[in-house]
Amino acid sequence: MKKSPYKVHPDFKLNGTHFNAKELYSVAYSYIKEGNEFEEQVGNFLLDWFNEDYDTIKLRTSGSTGTPKVYYIEKEKMIASALASDKFFKLKNKTKALMCMPANYIAGRMMLVRALTLGWDLRIIQPTTHPLDSIFEEFDFCAMTPLQLSYSLERLHFVKKIIVGGGTVSHSLVQLIQGLPTKIYEVYGMTETISHVAARRLNPKSGLSSENGESLKPFKAMPKINFGTDDRGCLTISSDRILDETLVTNDLVELINPQEFYWKGRIDNVVNTGGVKVFPETIERKLENLITDAFFASSLPDEKLGERLILVVQEKHSEEYLSDLRSAVQACETLDKFEVPKDIYLIEKFAYTPTGKINRKLTLTELTAKLA
Repeated sequence: MKKSPYKVHPDFKLNGTHFNAKELYSVAYSYIKEGNEFEEQVGNFLLDWFNEDYDTIKLRTSGSTGTPKVYYIEKEKMIASALASDKFFKLKNKTKALMCMPANYIAGRMMLVRALTLGWDLRIIQPTTHPLDSIFEEFDFCAMTPLQLSYSLERLHFVKKIIVGGGTVSHSLVQLIQGLPTKIYEVYGMTETISHVAARRLNPKSGLSSENGESLKPFKAMPKINFGTDDRGCLTISSDRILDETLVTNDLVELINPQEFYWKGRIDNVVNTGGVKVFPETIERKLENLITDAFFASSLPDEKLGERLILVVQEKHSEEYLSDLRSAVQACETLDKFEVPKDIYLIEKFAYTPTGKINRKLTLTELTAKLA
């Protein structure tokens, strides 16, 4: 076996056991040959990571904002990202971390890179929607999706710091985590930025000054990251450490300064109805306490308005349900005049991405086909 240039920190542990690079090869082969699906993913990543013939790692996007794409990310930049997380979240060597994310996407892979680079004691478990159900020991750090966080509220005391990404954290969930001793951060990032490049505390010691979460502070940049906006008002990201050139996103933001911003929504989701631009994500936040089922705001073509604002709800068709929902939405005082959906559609089953996010585009395509 060739000696890998990517070293293992001497304090690194996997499931409580010290391993060097050579020993991790054996672990990887064992996972691939005898492990379950998530262990096989870990094994494949470890073999790729220590393969000195390649200085990049193949990463695939989830497809939540479009067709899934494949990127080849330099290993050195993944290490730089891990070091930035260490500095921002103060996660030193011997940090006891829990990995409950699949290792075939950036979030899970970066947990492994951080552990290998920073010398963590990493425990890997089967990724589920209830990751803490089988946990009876304390951890310093864990990364979760909003859904995983929502199903772990009664057991969050087992983790000191949690980062939440892969989807928008609802205002109702933000309210439920206030006052908890666990430090919980919402992170912003994507595959192209090698995981998160910004974060903000969701449950600050001082609490929230408003009930709908609007008092949350803006996202703050990781070390060596700078933000800007293009002529559309979309976020641009610059960093000599992790990017070869400035990355232009499709995320509309309110830029506070080169290190801070508020996220408003995706420009490809914006609805232009009668010349008025409406943000579906804003509408969804305002309606989340009214609708317990999965839902999203979108639009359909309209001869007069250009685009007609609609609401799509994952629910079996029921005229009674539809009537009650229409009344509740019409009565919602937080919705502005142009934020009230013109139509509401019920779909029994949404289309989802491999990572569990609603595939808006595909679901809307299926709806359009049914209406034709």
